[in-house]
Amino acid sequence: MLRSLKNGKRYIGSTEKDPKERLREHNRGSNRWTRYNKPFKLVYVESFSSRTEARKRENFLKSGQGRKWLDEQNQE
Repeated sequence: MLRSLKNGKRYIGSTEKDPKERLREHNRGSNRWTRYNKPFKLVYVESFSSRTEARKRENFLKSGQGRKWLDEQNQE
């Protein structure tokens, strides 16, 4: 999970890349949403053995229950 230093919004995504490299890409504005909400800091990472598991977790973290769980874990 990334947190926008500009407006506090969170970005949740899965990637096969190193999380720090993906952070650099987002801070360079690799897509439209991140371009307008950068810069970001990396605040939470999980690892999975399969892409399917990672996608399921990503979908959960984007749900209402997942956002609530993240808020409880990442009190900033």
